[in-house]
Amino acid sequence: MIIKRKNILKIAIDSPAAAGAGTLAKTISNHYNLFYLDTGKIYRMIAYLKLKFPKKFNQNFIKKKIKSLKVKDLANKVLLSDEVGTEASIISKIKSTRKLVHSFQQNFAYNPPKKFKGSCLDGRDITYNIVPDADLKFFITANVKTRAFRRYKELNGLNKKISYIEVLKSIK
Repeated sequence: MIIKRKNILKIAIDSPAAAGAGTLAKTISNHYNLFYLDTGKIYRMIAYLKLKFPKKFNQNFIKKKIKSLKVKDLANKVLLSDEVGTEASIISKIKSTRKLVHSFQQNFAYNPPKKFKGSCLDGRDITYNIVPDADLKFFITANVKTRAFRRYKELNGLNKKISYIEVLKSIK
């Protein structure tokens, strides 16, 4: 059971990949002094750990890593690779992993660090599954070509050699 901090603002933003929710969430978080969490990066971090430590990878390993996970760890640019993204899609379907991540996300949603006035989470399933009682809920979307172009620019900015067509196929 998650202990919930009182009198905080909770904002939940749901979206598919590259729809613009992250940009919106960061802007809102900065403006209102809210703790920001990109929830999709948690699955990407677990996927990265699975690829990096395949022999150690099991539920106990995941639990230990999630408990020690810091939000700054989620800023690692290697998390944006296609290999990590593909693996994240696979592991996000594992019920026990989803349960661990769900708990982690809820903890940050309801117990942001004291210096923040609340939390703003973006990702999938946030509005109805992670923070169903959020003060504000948004669903952000954009057409597939726009989303693919955004992700293409992001990856090129990270010096990833990938074509727009490959990104479009991945987004679809």
